[in-house]
Amino acid sequence: MEAAHAEAASQAYDVVVVGGGIIGLSVARALLLDRPGARVAIVEKEPLLAAHQTGRNSGVIHSGIYYKPGSLKARTVARGRGALLDFCDEHGVDYDICGKVIVATDESEQQALATLLDKARSNGVRAELIDPDRLRELEPAVRGVAALHVPDAGIVDYTRVCEVIAGLLRGQGVDILLGTAVTGIDEDNSGVVVQTSRGVLRGHRLVNCAGLQSDRVAALSADGKSQVHIVPFRGEYYELVPSRRSLIRNLVYPVPDPAFPFLGVHFTRMIDGGVHAGPNAVLALAREGYDWSTFSARDTWETLRHPGFRRLARRHAWTGLGEMHRSVSKAAFVRALQRLVPDVGVTDLVRSKAGVRAQALESDGTMVDDFAIAQTSRAVHVVNAPSPAATASLEIGRIIAEHVTAHITASERKSIWEMNR
Repeated sequence: MEAAHAEAASQAYDVVVVGGGIIGLSVARALLLDRPGARVAIVEKEPLLAAHQTGRNSGVIHSGIYYKPGSLKARTVARGRGALLDFCDEHGVDYDICGKVIVATDESEQQALATLLDKARSNGVRAELIDPDRLRELEPAVRGVAALHVPDAGIVDYTRVCEVIAGLLRGQGVDILLGTAVTGIDEDNSGVVVQTSRGVLRGHRLVNCAGLQSDRVAALSADGKSQVHIVPFRGEYYELVPSRRSLIRNLVYPVPDPAFPFLGVHFTRMIDGGVHAGPNAVLALAREGYDWSTFSARDTWETLRHPGFRRLARRHAWTGLGEMHRSVSKAAFVRALQRLVPDVGVTDLVRSKAGVRAQALESDGTMVDDFAIAQTSRAVHVVNAPSPAATASLEIGRIIAEHVTAHITASERKSIWEMNR
């Protein structure tokens, strides 16, 4: 996305949003829908929007089949998906509701498939249990003993969605401050003072949507602590060479391990016609470490010294070693893919760009599975927003905006506008 800067010094706003990914942009959009004319700033440390999780995800429009009934994920993804599709229709953003199959490759996975079907019914998601013959009709190269067909899954380019939202926001007077890192946050009864690398911002409320840095931004606010610690897990991808893209028609997933909050290596057709394969899930040596050569001593030390990570590492040692093996061995990665598509070979795949997932971890080693939002008197912190956050982003933005604007009184809005005269 196009890089641009705006001076931050001595500016005053109703709401300051930290983070220029799809969640931050969706919050700003919802704030303006709820309170037209509000003064809003988006602060992003990178020189472009959607630089990290949003711009490096698989582009899947999730149906909501995986999530615990009644969870925030389950409740937001259905409405968020509908809002996303309406937005794309209104603004001419390409998408494709292509459907996916979740494949049991042996009899031991049949019960997990049945559990997923129960979740689908509880969450109002269309899903059909299909036999191997029907699976071959949908995905001729895929092999399994049974599968769930989920027709309402789809694909979109979330970076393009962000570009459109950003254009709308700029047209409504939102200041998008790129290349601007938040270095301090002070809250008092009159509002929030946000210290940045380009000056000082004042606002009545702050919303933290900083993704991989969300716990650190939260720690700058109020009591100087965050309830969770972000651990970066890198997901590495390959993509099919053009001559072998016909192996996959749409989206092909394995049955997930319920003990681990990752979906396993799968095949994803992209909106541009490519087909990605992956990801694995390995500990990144930097919060924005997209390969093994990117190392941050601070990030790595903070992860290794965190008691929750040490507990997590002990519980999932063998799984973690397997993920690392697939990271360094293309042959091992391909063997994992061959459980779904036996005909895929080493020469059919080339490296693609990796992503890093910001996984919130509690001190006892529990990986926070649901969306998590914390707050202080003047700030709202989105401290965990993994998949399907992009699909649910417009609904998440609406919920946060309603909370924020409910606490901005008429007198506060008047005073902030007077400061900007």
